[in-house]
Amino acid sequence: MEASLTARDRVGIQDFVLLDAYTSESAFLDNLRKRFHENLIYTYIGTLLVSVNPYKDLDIYSKKQMDTYMGVNFFELPPHIYALADNVFRTMLSEFNNHFILISGESGAGKTEASKKILQFYAVSCPSTKLLNNVRDRLLLSNPVLEAFGNAKTLKNDNSSRFGKYMDIQFDHRGGAVGGHILSYLLEKSRVVHQNHGERNFHIFYQLVEGGEEDLLRWLGLERNCKNYRYLVQGDCAKVSSINDKSDWKTVRKALSVIDFSESDTEHLFGIIASVLHLGNLKFEADARGYATIKNNQEMHWVSKLLGIPNQVLQQGLTHRKIEAKTEEVLSPFSVEHAVYARDALAKAVYGRTFDWLVNKINESLANQDSSRKRVVGLLDIYGFEVFSVNSFEQFCINYCNEKLQQLFIQLTLKSEQEEYELEGIEWEPVPYFNNKIICDLVEEKFRGIISLLDEECLRPGEATDLTFLEKMEEKIGGHPHFVTHKLADKNTRKTLERGDFRLLHYAGEVTYCVVGFLDKNNNLLYRSGKEVMQHSKNGIIKHCFPSSEPDSKKRPETVVTQFKNSLVGLTEILMSKEPWYVRCIKPNESKQPAKFDDVLVRHQVKYLGLMEHLRVRRAGFAYRRKYELFLQRYKALCPDTWPNWKGTPAEGVRCLIKHLGYKTDEYKLGRTKIFIRHPRTLFATEDAFQVCKHQLATRIQAKYKGYRVKEEYLKQKAAATKIENCWRGLMARKERERRAWAVKVIKKFIKGFMTRNQPACIDNSEYLVYVRQNYLTRLKENLPKSVLDMDSWLTPPPILKEVSLLLQNVFVRYLVRQYVREITPQRKAQLLLKAQTSSMFKGKKENYPLSVCSPFVDTRIGVSVSNLSDNFLILHVTCDDIKQKGDLVLQCDFLYEALTKLSFIADKQSCIKVVQGSVRFDIQPGREGFVDFKSGQESMVYRAKNGHLMVVSVEFR
Repeated sequence: MEASLTARDRVGIQDFVLLDAYTSESAFLDNLRKRFHENLIYTYIGTLLVSVNPYKDLDIYSKKQMDTYMGVNFFELPPHIYALADNVFRTMLSEFNNHFILISGESGAGKTEASKKILQFYAVSCPSTKLLNNVRDRLLLSNPVLEAFGNAKTLKNDNSSRFGKYMDIQFDHRGGAVGGHILSYLLEKSRVVHQNHGERNFHIFYQLVEGGEEDLLRWLGLERNCKNYRYLVQGDCAKVSSINDKSDWKTVRKALSVIDFSESDTEHLFGIIASVLHLGNLKFEADARGYATIKNNQEMHWVSKLLGIPNQVLQQGLTHRKIEAKTEEVLSPFSVEHAVYARDALAKAVYGRTFDWLVNKINESLANQDSSRKRVVGLLDIYGFEVFSVNSFEQFCINYCNEKLQQLFIQLTLKSEQEEYELEGIEWEPVPYFNNKIICDLVEEKFRGIISLLDEECLRPGEATDLTFLEKMEEKIGGHPHFVTHKLADKNTRKTLERGDFRLLHYAGEVTYCVVGFLDKNNNLLYRSGKEVMQHSKNGIIKHCFPSSEPDSKKRPETVVTQFKNSLVGLTEILMSKEPWYVRCIKPNESKQPAKFDDVLVRHQVKYLGLMEHLRVRRAGFAYRRKYELFLQRYKALCPDTWPNWKGTPAEGVRCLIKHLGYKTDEYKLGRTKIFIRHPRTLFATEDAFQVCKHQLATRIQAKYKGYRVKEEYLKQKAAATKIENCWRGLMARKERERRAWAVKVIKKFIKGFMTRNQPACIDNSEYLVYVRQNYLTRLKENLPKSVLDMDSWLTPPPILKEVSLLLQNVFVRYLVRQYVREITPQRKAQLLLKAQTSSMFKGKKENYPLSVCSPFVDTRIGVSVSNLSDNFLILHVTCDDIKQKGDLVLQCDFLYEALTKLSFIADKQSCIKVVQGSVRFDIQPGREGFVDFKSGQESMVYRAKNGHLMVVSVEFR
């Protein structure tokens, strides 16, 4: 905390106890405002935590933040709700006692969120086992269930708790959460049947209608439209942008299953919620005699079905009242007005008792199985002081509760301060403060207090009204300095009061209450006939809430305010048995906007939360106190005798230090274990001097040890380099060893596979055979024949692939053939047809015919024609570019067949054709005979022989 004092001008002081002008409200607000605008929403008053709602998400609630605050001295880190939660937890474990955290503030100030943050912190920080986690989950998930059934949208808050809640979290000796217990106070049951404009009923109604599954709604007789239900539309705001009823419904459903609600419990619970909606839609009309009758029987059918009550019994209970006349009972019919009252009273009673059953059911699931082993941290999330434009019975009860808690708060704070002083051996100085006992007595004193007068008026025979109650108060307590009415007020005050108003001067300020409705809300009577009707129910929860064994007493039950007063007495006893911690929540503005600080609104809350009163109590003696060890550890550098190390006791070291600093005797006191400093300015001067000294020391130390640090840094770097090198070499060696081990394993397996390759597939050769197949197929892919004529080059397969190889060879041949056919040209096709024709002529008739098959015909071949007569003529058709040399050669040969054979052979040799065409020119004069002789020789040639004939020599192939 001391470290933050250096920035106090900008961000304020994080503990109001150190505020110099501690009696000034303006100084208090200025410090709060500074911190709020810096997003510092938490500030201490000693161990009390002040929390300002930021109305935006702040990144200060992460798991990392939780870890930061775990096990740390309370004032060591900036103020935080985690710091308070951790300090409570550690104190409980170390001192073996019980504690409670009181969270208060007006609606919308963030009480419910503060409670959640504390629960979440304990869920993370506590020891974890399967059993403990189960308890933790139930504790966390009890919140959304209670919020659904007990919270509602109000004008000031979209998630306002409409009941008070005290939760005990039970821990074992190791700090594990082993159980819990919840107490609820003053559920606002009137909200079930009536809501002010801009407000809603309890969340669960809207969640069921908007988020319920289609089958469930059909079974409950509900429609997915909140506007169809009278109990949900009086505030005219069924839909709210900041509330997601569908999503919240899923959360509630999940939470109910985790908290161990059976399917039967859940069905009965939702049946009751739906029956309340159907009850609200019941309409009455007067018959000829003016008696109430039910108008819409369809709604009656659903109420009867869902509650398991015979229709006739239910109808009678809603339209008649039982009256005992001497020795017999008489049914008295209701008027329409009384029937509406009875219906609403029944709806409130059903919902209120169901809420109590729900709390008890949650308590059963949270019950600690070993009650002998527990320490407790209590969380009290209670409604704060409420002041509206019109304040009624509910605000009276709530503000009475706050008066009692303020009384307890001051008592416990004074007690805590006094005990610390006595423990440290310091004389206690009486602290002046406003004692609000006078206001508590005004409300709760027997026979004369407002509660007694209200009950008396409710119970007395005759026509008691709200105004007769007001008159009785004027008569009995008219002279009280904290009470005033229109009749009792002076002329100026009377202008601010209506005739039906009374005003109380609370510790937090004046509140004007409208007396209208006080008697009715305090009676909260459920007609006896209505209770008897509920006892016919087959719904398991209703049977539990309205047991047939419930005493049928003719004595009137306790009034609401008396029940509430008694529950506050019980709560006070619980809190008095525990060590107190406080969280005061403040709402910075009414519009729920971030970064907006309304001075008037905040000043009002500071007043009625009693923060200035608490600060005065804490500052009445000493502003600052610290253990000797901590004080000496921080400030020892300011004294040469204590720096750098003090060898004596911490107390002696502190005496030496403050003597050197020149503290005056009236500025401090030395206790047994702590130093107490009276004025903040003394601490500020000490802290400022420490900051200057710290910088000077840092400069000197840096200069003196710079060389050492350089050398040390070099040695560190060298050691680090050596370590890295060793680690790297070790890593490489391990990788090489692993690689070699892998290689040995693979080689062994390969050899074993090779040795067993001809055996059937087994574990020894399976991988080798796979390798053989892969290897052969890979090589085959790279060495496939280029044509059908090259198929002799097909790779020889291993034994296991012979069959596959043959299949692949056949497939590939077909592929090559198809490919050849697809690529053949029309010219080539014509040549092949000619070849086929020639083959039919010469195949088997010429000895050298097979050698000519592979050579294709070309266009340069000589054309030969013969007639079909026996004239021994043949014509050689010659193509010549020179038109002067045109004409064909006509030959006569007695051996025509042999000549044709020889010519065909020459025609089959392209090289020979070139010789015949390009080597010799043999001209035959027109009209003259020419002779051509043919013979075989060593090489092909054509020439003019000596006898003048054309000699054609061809090589004879054998």
